[in-house]
Amino acid sequence: MLKDKNIIVGVTAGIAAYKAVDIVSKLKKQNANVEVIMTKNATKFVSPLTFQTLALNPVYVDMFKEPRNFDVEHISLAEKADAFLIAPATANIIGKIANGIGDDMLTTTIMATKSKVVFAPAMNTNMYLNPIVQKNIDYLKELGYEFIKPGVGMLACQTYGPGRMAEPMDIVEYMINNFYNKDLIGQKIIVTAGPTIEPLDPVRYVTNHSSGKMGYKIAKEAEKRGAEVVLITGPTNLDPPMGVKVIRVETTREMFNAVEEEFNQCQVLIKAAAPLDYRPEIVSDVKIKKKDGDKDELNIKYIRNPDIVAHFGKSKKEQIVVGFAAETNNLIEHAKAKLINKNLDFIVANDISKDGAGFKTDTNLVTIIDSNGKTKAYPILDKSEVAKIIIDKIKDLINIKS
Repeated sequence: MLKDKNIIVGVTAGIAAYKAVDIVSKLKKQNANVEVIMTKNATKFVSPLTFQTLALNPVYVDMFKEPRNFDVEHISLAEKADAFLIAPATANIIGKIANGIGDDMLTTTIMATKSKVVFAPAMNTNMYLNPIVQKNIDYLKELGYEFIKPGVGMLACQTYGPGRMAEPMDIVEYMINNFYNKDLIGQKIIVTAGPTIEPLDPVRYVTNHSSGKMGYKIAKEAEKRGAEVVLITGPTNLDPPMGVKVIRVETTREMFNAVEEEFNQCQVLIKAAAPLDYRPEIVSDVKIKKKDGDKDELNIKYIRNPDIVAHFGKSKKEQIVVGFAAETNNLIEHAKAKLINKNLDFIVANDISKDGAGFKTDTNLVTIIDSNGKTKAYPILDKSEVAKIIIDKIKDLINIKS
């Protein structure tokens, strides 16, 4: 995605400058052409030679150093940039740009560029929350500058709070997203993901093996392409993609209610979750104790949960509704029955008994069946690739409907 893209990385004087080393390395692994500009004070934290070695390009620090060529370097860098990243972005650099100050190589290049400029703030919590800094950030956002929200955690100054620079992989993902085809702007897409759980008592519950990986990849792909994404997720160990609205639920009824709350305002529902079809009729208020004796049995009566995808498939108006069929036998037969009975636009079927197609894997082996009964089987693919195929098919349906 970043092949032959010119990314200018501005490094300022903060302890998080060491993370910028990893950012440059990761950008290069994405085949980007990376140029680094450092403030003089930033060189106190990391040597320019480190960045030069990783970027395979000269590092710019001194605006008045004898030029390497006949170009005015800060202008030529500004003009060649496809995107400009400042990481770490201190309160100082944010304040300078907000007030139009260009007094060194980095600030003058930022002021001269017409490319997208992205700040990754990193500073002491009190500095970050200072109303002057927040006012500067808000003002720059109004002008079209972008900010990657810092994390919350323990900072180098031994304080805890917001101000920790986002992790390098998240920053690189953000930069990659800038070059995606934003073909889903204006589309609201609901994605359900993960399992649901149903309690038996205050200690125990029933659930399934769904990891949520497929749904999270779909949500990430849709967000990259400009959609407004609502991720309704059961309990998982996954970090949600940046930029999506996350609604966390536990039971199937909670998931149903969350979808119902959002459904009328959406254009697409992708039901990638694996909600439990049944729940215990009675949930004990106290822990269920085992009884003495070798032959004692525990009998639990289960009742039906609402069928989320069937309900919204049958009640949809102009929306596109996509379902999944995780089966262990008669894959195509069962998937086609679900497609028809639940009034879906298409269904993604996978045989979870096959290697590489189970719930907890990073790959999937799917067959997509559309409303006309047309079937297309795919080879084993990474779930991110499967997500792209699904979103591409949804985009085709959106085009047809419009």
